[in-house]
Amino acid sequence: MYQSLVSFQGWTFIAQILNLFIQIYLFKRFLFKPVKKIFEQRQSEVDAMYDDASKAKQDAEAAKESYESHLRTAAAEAEAITTRAVATAQRRSDEIVGEAQRQAAFLKEKAQSDIALERKKAINEVKNDISCFAVDIAAKVVEREISAKDHEALIEEFISNVGDAS
Repeated sequence: MYQSLVSFQGWTFIAQILNLFIQIYLFKRFLFKPVKKIFEQRQSEVDAMYDDASKAKQDAEAAKESYESHLRTAAAEAEAITTRAVATAQRRSDEIVGEAQRQAAFLKEKAQSDIALERKKAINEVKNDISCFAVDIAAKVVEREISAKDHEALIEEFISNVGDAS
């Protein structure tokens, strides 16, 4: 019974070999080629995805470089604008301070000249008052003879009138 399993039959062997070749052909034709075709499609899709990712990465790097360049340019422009604004403000401040100093000096000179003028007026008024008093005294002296006692009284009166005029 077990010998029939191990026995060699020529036509069966040839049929089995032919059956094996037919199966290989069928597997190759209907299984391996479609599977290989699917693998190739998937590989091409993966390659396309890698290419797209690589291109997107390059685009992103270029955009990043462009963004950084614009950022540096904007920072430089902001610095320049700030510098110009500070310089303009400083120049304007200097102009305002200079104008204020000129006006202060002008007002000081005007006040000093007004003070000098008022001093001259006051001195002239005092001189006028003194001359009026002197004329009054001279008129009184001429009208009467002055004794020592009258002379002293006139001087006292003159001094009191000068004090009142001041």
